[in-house]
Amino acid sequence: MKKLITMVSAIALSAGMAAAEPSGTFRQAHELGFGAQSSLDPISKGRVFQITEKIMSRLVRPGLDGKPQADLATSWEANEDATVWTFKLREGVMFHDGSTFEAADVVYSLNRVLDPESDSPARSAVKMITEVKALDGMTVQITLDTPFADMPLQLMDYRLRMLNEGSGDTIAMTGNGTGPFKVEKFDAEGTTTLVANPDYWEGAPGVARMEVIGIADGQARLQALLGGQIDMERGITAQQQVMLKGSDKFNVQVIPTGNWRGLVFRTDVEPFSDIRVRQAVRMAADREELVALVLGGEGVVACDTPVEPNDQYRAALSCPQDIEKAKALLAEAGYPDGIDIDVHVATLEPTWPTLAVAYQEQAAAAGIRVNVVQAPTDGYWSEVWMKKDVAATRWNERPADQALHEIYLSTAKWNESYYKDEKLDAMLGDARRELDFDKRKAIYVAAQEHLLETAGTLIPYTVTKLIGVSSRVSSLDEVKNDAVRWHMITVE
Repeated sequence: MKKLITMVSAIALSAGMAAAEPSGTFRQAHELGFGAQSSLDPISKGRVFQITEKIMSRLVRPGLDGKPQADLATSWEANEDATVWTFKLREGVMFHDGSTFEAADVVYSLNRVLDPESDSPARSAVKMITEVKALDGMTVQITLDTPFADMPLQLMDYRLRMLNEGSGDTIAMTGNGTGPFKVEKFDAEGTTTLVANPDYWEGAPGVARMEVIGIADGQARLQALLGGQIDMERGITAQQQVMLKGSDKFNVQVIPTGNWRGLVFRTDVEPFSDIRVRQAVRMAADREELVALVLGGEGVVACDTPVEPNDQYRAALSCPQDIEKAKALLAEAGYPDGIDIDVHVATLEPTWPTLAVAYQEQAAAAGIRVNVVQAPTDGYWSEVWMKKDVAATRWNERPADQALHEIYLSTAKWNESYYKDEKLDAMLGDARRELDFDKRKAIYVAAQEHLLETAGTLIPYTVTKLIGVSSRVSSLDEVKNDAVRWHMITVE
């Protein structure tokens, strides 16, 4: 394989600098999905990413175009078969506690994720790593157990933040990172206060303070935006945007994404352990109608693949509603009179109840009788998700390899549908080892086609994100969440 080299210039350093002294306060909400278990540890299941994304940095981040861009690593290169990667690190970066960022911190941070004892869901993103070694104070070598030409894409994972060596026992409360903001006060269920980091490598932030407020209910977050209590809400619905567009106090950003919302059916319990039932419950959905009813047309039909529409490995799939075939499959599986299912939702994601009710009406024609169960928002992720037989789910976009591994690999920590399929496991392994792009793409496409036939997750669409923003806010990048340059924001 031709040597892979990615060199990234430091032009962003001057381009991204805020010109004026930090001033004002920017406020947003987080959803309290893990309640009192919420944490500043970026690799924990309770991490509050609305905070960690502002206080910690990655080796590689997505640029405004979505492609890998330098963050704490300035350049990277691979050997001939892409099994050994070498990363040069950024000089002069400081942690919030005043210590210097160096190679030992990278070794520590990645090994902490890889440690099975950490029980981190982020491990699946980098489990191909067998060794992380400091070649010198500012150079790190990462060795893999398989050729993997797309390794930089994995390191863009929003959880793979670099920590100070040895800080694992305290990071959940201190949030000591290298990002543009520092933790002044962390309150898991109240208001967390961040202050500008004047030593941030891209320059001092535009705002002096940020407040991240715990508001579990989606409608309550909208009311907080309308009432001036927060300055941004990244989860408004198509119906809600009408209230904002009619006022000069707000702006609405329209961001196409690979984020998706759906319903997950546990494949380890009856009746969904039968592949025919899994096919039937997904075949009963009219995905185009769901895009119209739930998203107001602001979305893209997904055909049950978690791979985003613009990903280089996205499969071109067809998934029309087929009521008659769904009924026939249920009858063949031993349910000629249909089935009754409880679908659990919560309003922490505003579109979930609408999705469930719309699906309820569609599925009824196939003899699938849906009872929508409203669950509490507080603790939804710990008490409902991966616990109930059928529940609403959502995922932020990930590169194709990462999405498929995290959601469907038999051994994945967050395999929410408890899907076990040796054929898919083998395909995903083959894709990582394949160095020819066209052949690698063919394997990823085949994996998505296999999921359409066998999976237990209804992924009707990817979301075109509607971001409600107060007009007092300027320079908020109109991009996906994990690519936003938070230090650029200013407020009047």
